[in-house]
Parts: sequence; structure tokens; C-alpha cells
Amino acid sequence: MTQQATPARPVPRSRLRRVLPLLITAWLVLEIWLLVLVGSWLGGFVVLLLLIAGGVIGGSLIKRAGLKALSAAIEQSKNPQSQQPETGTSLTVLAGLLLIIPGFLSDLVALTLLFPPTRALWRAAGRRVADKAMRSTSTAGTDAFADAMRLQEQLRIHRPDGKVIQGQVVDPETGPQGPDTGYRPPIDG
Repeated sequence: MTQQATPARPVPRSRLRRVLPLLITAWLVLEIWLLVLVGSWLGGFVVLLLLIAGGVIGGSLIKRAGLKALSAAIEQSKNPQSQQPETGTSLTVLAGLLLIIPGFLSDLVALTLLFPPTRALWRAAGRRVADKAMRSTSTAGTDAFADAMRLQEQLRIHRPDGKVIQGQVVDPETGPQGPDTGYRPPIDG
């Protein structure tokens, strides 16, 4: 009698991965409904002009944010020791992309990303999500967002030129006690 192998259990999907297709579908249905509703009030030509204007404004926002990020990167490369203030380009680029996407609901969300009071709320919410992902106890490879956040944090600890400086921590109260002759395994990175 042969024994049958039990099939491997699939990795359980996160709650977001289960709900995301439903949210996207609901978003699209709501966008189409709003387009039809506004089109019946204002007319199809006006709606078309509004969608084209949203695309043009969104493109100019992305261009402006890209130039701002480029100038900040050039300034940082000239003086790597200086602390550059946040440019806020990621939220501006996201707002531009949402304006380019046809629909009025995405345009409304884009406007909340552009105005300073609601922009601060979006930024705080993003930081909470990122902090939660950083503290996530999921194993590597099961949550792509948590893995990306951990990798970004690891890359942040290295110097801009890519060199890692090895050193020794000295307690300032006791100071060095003499030559260190004990064996230390090599540091692998």
C-alpha cells in the first residue's frame, strides 16, 4: 500500500489582498456612475473637457514634482552632509497620477493630496502604515510591502557613497582599557 502525499497548504493571503479586488471594482463602478451622472447634468462635451483638463494638470504636476526632486538631488550631491527638507514630491506625483486617471472621484482624492491640511493627514496615515509594516512580525517573503520597508530601512543606514565604516563602540565613562587582543569573527554584510 502506497502512502499519498498531503498537498501543501497555500500561504494565507493578507486581508488587503483579499479585499483589494473588491475595492478596485467598487471604485471603478463609482467612477463610471459619477461620469454618467455629471454627463447628464453638464453634457458629454463638458465632461470630456474636464477629463482632458485633469490630464493636462496632472501631467504638469508630475513634471513640476520631478524637477523639484531633481534639484533637491543635485543639491544633495553637491553637499552630501546637508540635511535637505522633505520635498513632498511623492504625494504630488500621486496626485498628478490620480488627476490623469479619468474620473471625478480620483480627482477629488488628488485634490486632498494637494491641499496642506489634508496632505498632512495623508502623510500621517502613510507613516502609520509604514511603521506598522516595519514592526510586522511576518517572515521575510510573505509580505512584500513589509519586505520593501525593511530593505529601505537597511539601505538608509549605509553611507551615501556605499562604504561601510567599521568601528568600535567605546563607553565614554570607562574609556579604552588597553589593546583588544580577543578573537572577533569577521563582519559579513
